[in-house]
Order: sequence, then structure tokens, then C-alpha cells
Amino acid sequence: MSASGTGAPMAPDSVALIDLATVRHNVARFVSLADGAQVMIVVKANAYGHGAVEVARAALDGGATWLGVADLAEAFELRDAGIAEPVLAWLHESHENFAAALEAGIDIGVSDLGQLDALAEAQRAVGGAPASVHLKLDTGLGRNGADEPNWGALFAEARRLELAGHLIVRGVFSHLSNADDAEDARQLERLHVGVEAARQAGLRPQLRHLASTAAALRLPATWLDLVRVGIGAYGLSPLDGVDSAALALRPVMTLRSTIVAVAPSSDADFAARSGIVPLGYGDGIPPQAAGRIHVTGDGGRLLVTRIESDHLVVEPVSPGADSARGDVVTLFGDPARGVASVDDWARAADTINYEIVTRLGARVARKYTE
Repeated sequence: MSASGTGAPMAPDSVALIDLATVRHNVARFVSLADGAQVMIVVKANAYGHGAVEVARAALDGGATWLGVADLAEAFELRDAGIAEPVLAWLHESHENFAAALEAGIDIGVSDLGQLDALAEAQRAVGGAPASVHLKLDTGLGRNGADEPNWGALFAEARRLELAGHLIVRGVFSHLSNADDAEDARQLERLHVGVEAARQAGLRPQLRHLASTAAALRLPATWLDLVRVGIGAYGLSPLDGVDSAALALRPVMTLRSTIVAVAPSSDADFAARSGIVPLGYGDGIPPQAAGRIHVTGDGGRLLVTRIESDHLVVEPVSPGADSARGDVVTLFGDPARGVASVDDWARAADTINYEIVTRLGARVARKYTE
């Protein structure tokens, strides 16, 4: 807490409380569910806004054996924090400088010949162990994978570079579209075809992976050797019409702030006062939710009536409720505790729960709790 020049107390900063025990609970749920398959927890985009390093450590404590990130910068952050467990990064330029990644022991997702050649060149430069590679195939989603007509050339070049000692193909993977059961089954079948073609080319991948959170929850056939869990680790549901509680998951993040000023209500017939909360769209709060979402304050239920760049406005709606400077306001958290959920905000803003937590800005402090 800080003080103003006049000595008047200032409100505490807005804070996102990240419950690491809840991360461990959610991860353990997927480890149990995966029935022997390994579990990778995806901590890309700063762990969907939760804090990559802290969540990664909790996930490993919860039983995960792999961590997943989008790019090498995110992987280096984990290594720089002393995390030595396997990390896979899968989004790269075709001619990325992979030397530092190889020295850090990062597994590399590869989707084209240019990336394979760049990896081989980096391995020649740094020496040491062969690069550990996961070949990414496009099985229908159209997201950064090798198209099926190119699989043969990719497998042949990977095998040539294996024999030369530059790399080892540790895995073959794809991204599932989760469109419908028939499309998911078709993608699974195409991945099996791709893995068999890789084996026919002489490759021996240890890990086949396709399932993300949604498939981990509902499609056991897709679990294969490893499942990649993203949003589920943070206690949020990827399934339409199914909330976290129904999946035995618990939301990890609680977002709180404080009323820093009050003003007369915009409703002349309403005696209660509006409250000013120092969170706005500059912090990632979606302005589309104004007038459509209720939050919880010390004085009761509050309607968010306006969302500006650096603040939002709330008005009490509970009988006899009011707003007072210093009142704590919980914007979202675990609905089992009687507060709005991330899903409530997503519906109010016409978006998805992933976006609500991931877009939360750096001005909001993250506080890690148990």
C-alpha cells in the first residue's frame, strides 16, 4: 500500500491471485485421467496470463512430465529459471537460429524442410548431442504443420539427418481441431497414417501426441503417448455448455481490485453511489462486457456499467447496498465461492474464456498463493 502526497492512503494495486495448489490439483486430475500417457502442460503466452515459471513448477509438482510453449523465447524463460524438465517449442521461422535452443536442451517442433536443415546446421556448429525433434503434421486443422503431400520428403530428410548424427526424431504430433466426433476421428486416423509412414522411412518416434484439453477430457483414443493440456490446467473448461465444476477442475485465477473513488449513481432514482475501480481495457478488461456483467464487492452485488482505458465503473444492485472507497471488488474467480466466473466474463464479452485470462495486462500484479 502506498500513500499520496497528503498522507491519504491509496488503494492496493489490482491483483490476480494465482492458486498454485489448484494448479497441482488440476494437473493431477489430467495425470490420473490420461491412463498412463504422459502429460504436457502448455505454459505459452505467460501460462495464459498466469505466470509461466510459477505455473510450470506447480505443474511438474502435480505430475506433469513435459512443458509446452509456442516459441523459443518462452522456452528460454523456463530454462533461465532453472527448470530442466523436457520442454517442447513448436512455432518457428523456417531459418531460426537454433544453436542456443540445442545448447539449452529444448525439443523443437518441426514442420518443414527449412527448419530441419537449420537445425542440422546449428547442431554442426555447436556439436554435442543430436537435436531432439518432434515432426508436426497437418492432419486437418491447418495450423503450422506439414501438408500430407510433403510428409514423404520430410520423413526422408529427417532420417538422412538422423543417420548423419544431427538429430533424433523423438515425436510425431498434430493439433486436433475438436470440430466434431467424425472430424476428430478422421484426424486421428491421418496421424496414425503419418506415424506409419515415418516408421516406413526408418524413423522410430517414441511420442505420438494429438490431444489437447478437450480431447483429454472426452476422447481416450487420442491420448496416445502424451496429452498436451492447456486451458484445463488453469481450471477452465474448453467444452461448450460444460463448466469447470462438472469436469472436477477448479479455476486458478481470482482477479481483485479496490474501489478508489465514489460518485453519485447515474440513475437519479437510485440512492447508492457508483464506484470507480482502477482496471480498464488498458489492463485487458473487455469493454464489450459493460452493462452485461455483475461482480462482487464488500457491499454486495455490483453491475459493471462502464469500462474505460484505466478504470471501470460499478453500481450496486443489491437492496440497500452501496459503494465505498476501499471496498474490495472481485471481478472473477471460482463461482463456487459466489463470484463471477471467467466464463461469465467471456459470455458478456462475446469471446472465449482463454482470452479473458490471457489478455490480462502487466499492470495487474500476479500474487502466488497456496
